[in-house]
Amino acid sequence: MKYEVIIYWSEEDGRFIAEVPELAGCMADGPTYAEALSAAEMLAGEWIETAKAAGRPIPKPRGRLRYA
Repeated sequence: MKYEVIIYWSEEDGRFIAEVPELAGCMADGPTYAEALSAAEMLAGEWIETAKAAGRPIPKPRGRLRYA
């Protein structure tokens, strides 16, 4: 996958959270880092397919995001 995935531990949920910031609302979780990443990759694919089917724009991957 070419989109950046940010993964962090959520103490509140007791799970790893994986976000794909370039795809609005694309987030997944899992009990392990690897499972959260795998779920995020699957969801990103579904996000893109849904956007295509709806005729919505799909952002081009920018790679690593930079924050100020």
